[in-house]
Amino acid sequence: MSAGRPLAFSVRGLSKRYDLVTGIENVSFTVPSGTVAALVGPAGAGKSTILHILLGLLEPTTGTAAVGGPGSRRPGEPQRRPAAVVGGMLMPRGLHPARSARDHLLVYAAAAGIEDARVDEVIQAVGLGAWARTRAGALPAGSQTRLALATALLGDPQLLILDEPMADLDAAERGWLQDFLRRHTRRGGTVLLSSESLATVIPIADNIIVLSEGSVVYQGTPARLRRGHPDRLVVAASPPIALATMLAAQGFTDAVIRPDGRLAVAEATEAQIRAAATAVGVRVDSIIADQIHPDRVLAALVKPARPAPPAPYAGIAPPQPTPQGIPR
Repeated sequence: MSAGRPLAFSVRGLSKRYDLVTGIENVSFTVPSGTVAALVGPAGAGKSTILHILLGLLEPTTGTAAVGGPGSRRPGEPQRRPAAVVGGMLMPRGLHPARSARDHLLVYAAAAGIEDARVDEVIQAVGLGAWARTRAGALPAGSQTRLALATALLGDPQLLILDEPMADLDAAERGWLQDFLRRHTRRGGTVLLSSESLATVIPIADNIIVLSEGSVVYQGTPARLRRGHPDRLVVAASPPIALATMLAAQGFTDAVIRPDGRLAVAEATEAQIRAAATAVGVRVDSIIADQIHPDRVLAALVKPARPAPPAPYAGIAPPQPTPQGIPR
C-alpha cells in the first residue's frame, strides 16, 4: 500500500449483529485510491453486509465505515455530505426483465436528474450497443452484468462497490470486466468488490481481504498470500529424509514429508532436486507437480460455510442504489 495515496474506503472495528446472529465482528481494512480490493469468502462470511454498510443501506452496530477517506459517521450520527461519489452494483441486480437495456438506464437517469446523453455514453462504455433494445430478461448473464454496471456508472463515480461482479460470467466476460476495472483504476478510480472465489479475483486485485464467519483471516497482496501457500514438487524418494537434509543444506528449506512418505518441496526445480538426490545417493522414483489452486488456498483459510444471517430487508424489497451511487 502506498503511503502517499489517499484512502477511498476505510473500515474500522466494524461489527453488525442481528437478534441471534453476528454478521461481522471487528472488521478493519483500508483501500487506497487507484486500486482494486477484493472481499473474499464463502457465503455467509459477511461480504455483502460490509458492502451494504458502505453504501448506507445498513447501519453498523459498532465501528466506522468511511467512503472517500476520513470523516465517516459513527452509528447514530447524522448523514454527512459525501466526500466522494459511489456507484453500487448489488445482488440481485435489480433489472426489470421486461424493460429494454436502454429504457432501464433512462428510468434511472431520469430519477437522478441525469441527461439522456449519459445513457448512451455508458451503453457504449460497457459494450452494450448491440443489446440496447433487448429486454433485460433476455440478455445473457454477461450482458446483464454489463447493464447493472452501466447503471452504477451513470453518475460517473470514482468509487465502485461491486457485489459478486464475476458471478455466472464465462472466461471471456471475466476477462472483459477485469480489463474494464483495471482501466478504471488507471484513471484514478477505485474498486471494492466481493467474490466467493479467490481464483476469479487474483488476476485483478491489488489487495485481498479474506473473511471467515464475519472476521478477517487474511489481509494483504495476492503475492504474499501465494508465498504462504506455494506450488510444490512432490517427490517419491528413498530415503526422503536424506534428500530433505541435502536440499536444506542447499537453501531449499521448505520441504515437508507427507503422510504417504513423499517429499513435497517448494521453490526448487526438478533438476535441482535430482542433482541433490544424486549428490546424497538417494533414489528418485517420481517427481509430480502439485500446483495449488487459489480456491484450495481459500479453503485452507476459512471455516466451512455457515447459514447466511437474516436478510437486511426481510419481507420487503431492498432500496436500490441511485444510478450515480449512494452518497456518504
